[in-house]
Amino acid sequence: MAELLIREDAASVAHLTMNNPGALNALSDDMLAALSTTLAEIGNDPSVKAIVLKGAGKAFCAGHDLKEMQAGRQAPDGGAAYFGDLFARCGALMQLIPTLPQPVIAQVHGIATAAGCQLVASCDLAVAAEGTRFGVNGVNIGLFCSTPMVALTRNVPRKQAFEMLTTGEFIDANRAREIGLVNRVVPPEALEDATLELAATIAGKLASAVKIGKRAFYDQIQMPLDQAYDHTREVMAVNMMDADTSEGIQAFIEKRKPDWHQ
Repeated sequence: MAELLIREDAASVAHLTMNNPGALNALSDDMLAALSTTLAEIGNDPSVKAIVLKGAGKAFCAGHDLKEMQAGRQAPDGGAAYFGDLFARCGALMQLIPTLPQPVIAQVHGIATAAGCQLVASCDLAVAAEGTRFGVNGVNIGLFCSTPMVALTRNVPRKQAFEMLTTGEFIDANRAREIGLVNRVVPPEALEDATLELAATIAGKLASAVKIGKRAFYDQIQMPLDQAYDHTREVMAVNMMDADTSEGIQAFIEKRKPDWHQ
């Protein structure tokens, strides 16, 4: 069998490819486990400064594996324990991504639906190919996308999210960019290069600064304004004490490239 999740590292960037194109890279039990394990491993790898997540074949990710979910109903409890565990494992993966020290960039093409759209929303950044479609379409089959809603409503305005959730309609890549679900939209033939360019730009920054900044970014979002300023004041003070930060400032003053040790 082909490897379900392929990891390839190059120039401080880890490239992860969901490799089940026949199932449109559905978030099966095995795919959830592979993503969770591999991302956790990368989070502890200081040689990696950015992560790119993409899908093989004609789609990024079509969400949960519906055939697998239907099979879960065969348990004596009708699947209640299985479904509770499934959505807990999926939620844990989505919550893992913002805790990683490296920014995670979704490289999206084809479709990103339901939990696949949730995965895009959970990544720190997203680059999409023109023609890509996004949706939280569960309502069309009688299943409201309640867990995908969590990530979606933290990315896009409330009314746009509610319209997507209740109509089950797709939005295109340009609309996704307009409402904040993705950062950039490029021609399909430029998707790989555009995503790599963004990843390389981030990988070229001081890793300790990006790490502390990413953590502070997500922490302060949850805080009232005054607490956010108190917290980030402390974060910046710690950041300023980093010897590599001092070197970066001095290099800027002297108009030279910094000699960082990270």
